[in-house]
Amino acid sequence: MILRKVTTLTSSAFRWFAVLTCLMTWLLIGVGGVVTSQGVGMSVPDWPNTYGYNMFYFPFSQWIGGIFWEHSHRLVASVVGFMTLLLAVWAQGKNGRLWLRYGFFPLGLLASLVVFLRIQENQAQHLSITLGFAAVVGAVSFFWPRMEPAPKSIRRLAMLALGLVIFQGMLGGLRVTLYADQIGIFHATLAQIFLVLMASIALVVSPWWQRLKSVASQHGQSVRRVSAALFVLSLLVLAQLLLGATMRHQHAGLAVSGFPLAYDQYLWPPTDAAFLDQVNAERLDHREFEPITASHIHVHMVHRVMAVGLFMAACALMVWTIKWLGWHHPLSRGVTGFFSLISLQATLGVATVLSNKAADLATLHVLIGALTLVTGCLMVLAARRSLSLANVPSPVRLKAEVTSSLKPEWSSAGA
Repeated sequence: MILRKVTTLTSSAFRWFAVLTCLMTWLLIGVGGVVTSQGVGMSVPDWPNTYGYNMFYFPFSQWIGGIFWEHSHRLVASVVGFMTLLLAVWAQGKNGRLWLRYGFFPLGLLASLVVFLRIQENQAQHLSITLGFAAVVGAVSFFWPRMEPAPKSIRRLAMLALGLVIFQGMLGGLRVTLYADQIGIFHATLAQIFLVLMASIALVVSPWWQRLKSVASQHGQSVRRVSAALFVLSLLVLAQLLLGATMRHQHAGLAVSGFPLAYDQYLWPPTDAAFLDQVNAERLDHREFEPITASHIHVHMVHRVMAVGLFMAACALMVWTIKWLGWHHPLSRGVTGFFSLISLQATLGVATVLSNKAADLATLHVLIGALTLVTGCLMVLAARRSLSLANVPSPVRLKAEVTSSLKPEWSSAGA
């Protein structure tokens, strides 16, 4: 009876820890948005150290200006990576103790040895902290994790998240060491995908997912169509976030001013050399941005056009869903929330333009964009779950069943 209570408590703690990891990932994206919005991504020019210091021992007195945000971004990223590692170990259940005992404990001792070989007087505390961490890992491995192993699908998702966060950290380091803005674009986009993965894990392990009842029994095909539309719109949101990351990592600031017309007079501004020279000469911005080029303008305008298309498509989907499923259907309310987030995102985009890309508005724009993507993806998962519970056959499956029913049955003797 006691073991059952402990197992239940640990499983509940695992679910809440998955939610907390998801929230920390969202916070990490916000801090990264501040870094790019303020153009301070290279305030710390070395990696994994910070101005020669071990990242975790960098003096707080030197956290000034852009260094504060860039260093904070690294520390929050380290916390997210550590939490993802714990989640992956935790998902293995009692088998995870072997990971700690024979994997991370020797690594901790090895790290201690490396520090010891390079020790100086002011590094004694570093050695003691590293040894202490290794000792804690070794001790914890004798009683944690307690719960039974999670289902294989959850374990695989947790391992995928661990591999993804390691790769994401390497991309962040290469972005600094190679001084490559293109890597930063993929780094920002991968962060969105990682957030979706973490949110999916939190959803699938939640009690709500286990208690989810079918809402597709009477409107199976309509739910299927809405799910497919949401999937397409979520992909478009991801593409929109990719364009936003491209604009932020171009370090050109606000490439196109004015709204709703570009520069208050063009539907699509010209990009000839004379126009670009005029725009760059008239820029009155104290921030050190790169000169605007034709590619900057094109990416910005495509971002605007896609925003309008997403808004109109989400509005049409909301109207169609309410018409065919009714307002009280859970999917109708979810699509309405999805449309509300896209509307808020569009409003923040307009405010960002009118404010000449104020850092706080641009960062909030990034956060709501990530939340919109997660909402769309989780709704697709919930709809597919509902369809599976209702056992609504897809057109391909239905055709296969009809075809198989027309074939002659062969007896085992004849076979």
